Amino acid sequence: MAVNTTTGSATVTNSTAAQASTSAASSTDASDRFLKLLVAQMKNQDPLNPMDNAQVTSQMAQIQTVNGVEKLNTTVAALNTQFVQLQALSGAGLVGKDVLVEGNRMLADDTGVGHAGVELATPADSVTVEVQDGSGRVIDTVDLGALGAGRHSFDWIPPSNVDPAQAVKFRVSARLAATDVKTTALARDRVDAVSTDTSGLVLELANAGPVPYDKVKAFD
Repeated sequence: MAVNTTTGSATVTNSTAAQASTSAASSTDASDRFLKLLVAQMKNQDPLNPMDNAQVTSQMAQIQTVNGVEKLNTTVAALNTQFVQLQALSGAGLVGKDVLVEGNRMLADDTGVGHAGVELATPADSVTVEVQDGSGRVIDTVDLGALGAGRHSFDWIPPSNVDPAQAVKFRVSARLAATDVKTTALARDRVDAVSTDTSGLVLELANAGPVPYDKVKAFD
């Protein structure tokens, strides 16, 4: 399994370098223009009504503030590039790991056992999982009993009349007394590779495809 960290990082680095170069050039040009205008203004000032020292000082302070902001932006951009690169390096250790993301597909392992998860908004005294085939027909039901609020993983052992290799989905329902509890189905997937873009670290999952790192609910 390949770890794609070079392409994304290089793209961000080149972009940041270009931005830094442009910012530095802009800062230099602004300073040069200001000094030329100031010198010209002083040469052509009325001797009987010379420029106010306070005005000159204020103008110089303004140009220094602009230069300082541009330098700060360049520094922040460089730090952001380093952060993205560090994310990619640390993300390489996630390759081969299982994760939980929002989704209702259930995948079976080498032994034929399916694995998935559910997130409950509040505690529930009854949680039921309906396993469905590709057409949406319910082929099995799993009773998880009472569960507390939060994330929970569960396993599904297919009955003898169900092919464990077939693609299945699942639907979760939960109740607390007579009230429905909000549920979020969580699919288990495997990290095949990692990459980076301008938004940060992206995990390439075996079944769900590219998923932003912040969309991962848990690592198993």
